[in-house]
Amino acid sequence: MNTRYTAPEAVYIHIPFCTNKCFYCDFNSYVLKGQPVMDYLDALEREMERTVQAQPPGKIATIFVGGGTPTVLLPDQMAHFLKLVKTYFPDQHENLEFSMEANPGTTDLEKLAAMKEGGVNRISFGVQSFDNGLLETIGRIHNTDDVYRSLENAAKVGFSNMSIDLMFGLPNQTPEIMEKTLNEALALDLKHYSIYSLKVEENTLFHTMYHKNQLPLPSEDDELDMYLLIMRRLKEAGYAQYEISNFARPGYESRHNTTYWRNRPYYGLGAGAHGYAEEHRHVNVKGVQPYIDRTKEGLPHLERFPVTQQEAMEDFMMVGLRLLEGISGDDFAAQFGVPVEEKFGGILDSLIKRGLLERAGNKIRLSEQGILFGNDVFASFLE
Repeated sequence: MNTRYTAPEAVYIHIPFCTNKCFYCDFNSYVLKGQPVMDYLDALEREMERTVQAQPPGKIATIFVGGGTPTVLLPDQMAHFLKLVKTYFPDQHENLEFSMEANPGTTDLEKLAAMKEGGVNRISFGVQSFDNGLLETIGRIHNTDDVYRSLENAAKVGFSNMSIDLMFGLPNQTPEIMEKTLNEALALDLKHYSIYSLKVEENTLFHTMYHKNQLPLPSEDDELDMYLLIMRRLKEAGYAQYEISNFARPGYESRHNTTYWRNRPYYGLGAGAHGYAEEHRHVNVKGVQPYIDRTKEGLPHLERFPVTQQEAMEDFMMVGLRLLEGISGDDFAAQFGVPVEEKFGGILDSLIKRGLLERAGNKIRLSEQGILFGNDVFASFLE
């Protein structure tokens, strides 16, 4: 069966509001003050209703609410929003994974209780570092005390499946500073850790500083040392590295993100959200008011375009190889009806000879060396 045609079982919903804009952030997010939050939630309802009418869902297995900072919603707004999700996506798997991003300091007990009552069962906290000086350098408004308080409050209301995001390669960060952050992070004994390298993106304060030579980034050697340290420490602590930037206790891998890495369909709802269904990708309009206005006329798509079989196969390889278990020849054949070797045999042989990929039964995966040069591997599959 060609899984490119199956109804989406994953939902991404974007809440674009933030308390402030971090210096490295190029996400579609807007400072909360003065924003028409309830009008935005009404617009989301209109998009949900039209979307499920146009593309009826399968049984929903994962929901992910990202941003922005979804937890800037007030408790009553949060309860209303989560009621909408349940209304338009009522057919849910018994073991639904319902994740929400949160920033430390934006989750009091009342709000966390509203989240739990509304069906959220997994929280991903944007911690980034346990070094208060670094947090200030990158424009975060929380400190480490806020992190501990937020995690403690989440546990109090019954959340057990929690993840934190950390970053490396930050300005003035050293392997020693990174190790201290890892010590504090691992002492929490959480189910999941996502650890990303800083990328200096356009339209950010860091991009401006970089081009003025005002951004003291670590050397490439130091950044590599940090990544090697991260992989070693997480492995020693009993976490499986299941994706280039993600580590989990067995059974606690992010099933929603794995939908993306397996190149499977998903709904994308909200301002600036991306979706993939019925062999088409779409991008929604970005601005808050333009999004609200567009939902009064129809679906708020800025762009919708077909994904050719060739593009889908390239996407499958590029995102699938991010997973350390690799891509499955059976899965490729199920999605596209042809063996992976027929389309990419030459590229695969070349990357295996270079020591960047390796075969493991019917799977092809990054080698230890390939993990360090993943971008080179992924780019090889672009036509």
